[in-house]
Amino acid sequence: MQPQRFSWNSRQCFSFSLPSICCPRTAKLHLSRILWTPDLSPTPVTITLERCSASSGGVWRRFLLAHGCRFTRMCPPPNQSHLQLFWRRLKMMLIAIVAPEIMVGFAARQRLGVNILAKKFKFPTTHGMFFCMGGFISMKGNPIATEEQLEDPDLGPEFQKAIRNVNEEDITDKSKGDTLSKGVALLQGLWFILQTLGRAHQRLAITQLEVATLAFAIVNIFIWLLWWNKPLDVQRPIIVGPPMQLDAETITLPVQLPRLDWIRGVIGGFHKGTYKPLSSVSVPSFWSIEVQSEYDTWAYILLALVGTVFGAVHCAAWNVVFPTLVEMWIWRTFSMVIVALPGLSLLIPFMYLATHLKILEAYLGIPAIVGGLIYIAARITLIVLPLVELRSLPASAFVDVNWSTYIPHI
Repeated sequence: MQPQRFSWNSRQCFSFSLPSICCPRTAKLHLSRILWTPDLSPTPVTITLERCSASSGGVWRRFLLAHGCRFTRMCPPPNQSHLQLFWRRLKMMLIAIVAPEIMVGFAARQRLGVNILAKKFKFPTTHGMFFCMGGFISMKGNPIATEEQLEDPDLGPEFQKAIRNVNEEDITDKSKGDTLSKGVALLQGLWFILQTLGRAHQRLAITQLEVATLAFAIVNIFIWLLWWNKPLDVQRPIIVGPPMQLDAETITLPVQLPRLDWIRGVIGGFHKGTYKPLSSVSVPSFWSIEVQSEYDTWAYILLALVGTVFGAVHCAAWNVVFPTLVEMWIWRTFSMVIVALPGLSLLIPFMYLATHLKILEAYLGIPAIVGGLIYIAARITLIVLPLVELRSLPASAFVDVNWSTYIPHI
């Protein structure tokens, strides 16, 4: 018997377009039909595989969906130009792409802050979310975004009463998203996860771009659930509180924190006294109210655990087909790096909790900086490598999942 050979039938019809660069299987690769001709006998037998093309750019759209709704979750400073707003959102999006677990920690701290506001001040969930994102301001234009302002003996009770009196419909009306749009986005992410599992079950090729998108989709589910009641892309705050006499000598500017304090706040939350709302007109990016240290610890543990899961999903592509051996080992090495570094960072909260290890706190600075730089380099590499890999894909990467095999029929 002759060895089995596969050849493309002459009836194939290819039509490439720009989205095909972004998505191998679901791009505009219009195949009238993919025909395999196994040369097993003098008379060729044609095996036809259907369902080989889907909607254009599906994987790429889901990759962008995983980030598109993350950087519009803070109330921006007033009187900013479109370019300034774009730059503010671009910075948050880049952080979400390089280190998506930071967004999970940010969302977790805000959710914990909402729970604290509900217990102490009887704020509804939507009001608490709007408070955490700097959506309420005083008559002077300063954000009302800290517990100290709500506990102020003079203005605190009036701020609390004014915030509770705001109709929830007035807050949700400012949101650019509703339950339907959030639900559709969430279902689309879950559908992509199901498709990837279906491909693995049917032993079809899964590209590195799909594995990377799968990792983002899983992280995105955590973010959507934690921020379900949070208004989206609010442009203008709500003025609350008693009338105030404007002080002509007081100059308020957009918040500017020292770089190191801001980085610490992004990763582990802002400490009391870091941000002074009475001298600014907006809250800093990644702002969440100051919570007790044990709550910050749990938020950080969730951040590290999600980061470990994010890296573990990349390790799922350990045995997929790579164009070259070098790319395979680069992927494997950096996948292990983004698993190990968040996992090792789980030890930090326990070092802070153990009093006899507090002396190690002074020695964590340099290792943290070096580890952070290595992590960023690994993440950028794992973003670029899937795009480079699209130049050479296995044939089964263009075959869609045959869902009819899972439907009982006669």
